Amino acid sequence: MAKGRGTASCSARAIVALMVVSVLVLQSYYVQASTYIVGDSLKWAFNVVDWPKGKHFKAGDVLVFNYNPSFHNVVVVDSGGYNNCKTPAGATTYTSGKDHLTLSKGQNFFICNFPGHCEGNMKIAVTAV
Repeated sequence: MAKGRGTASCSARAIVALMVVSVLVLQSYYVQASTYIVGDSLKWAFNVVDWPKGKHFKAGDVLVFNYNPSFHNVVVVDSGGYNNCKTPAGATTYTSGKDHLTLSKGQNFFICNFPGHCEGNMKIAVTAV
């Protein structure tokens, strides 16, 4: 009997140790995330399309979109919505003027869907590794 209890106790300790290591790995992942102000001092505005160039984004990084919500918004779109400046059905629209959006791994596309704004290059495409 004592031998069986020792094995179960050892297995429980191994599971707890694995959980602790997993939490530490996840914490280090999020601690390393960066925050970027979209458009820098120009904010989320016309001609921001080239803002991501030269930057290296990671999944978990946060983009902060600062803008006047009376004149702009942020819409998460797919590549078709980005290229054609069209808001697909079911797209998420943000309107606070101080939106914090976390990047997913892969391509992330954002537009302003106020009339003419996306066509005025108020859109960005960001690839996160």
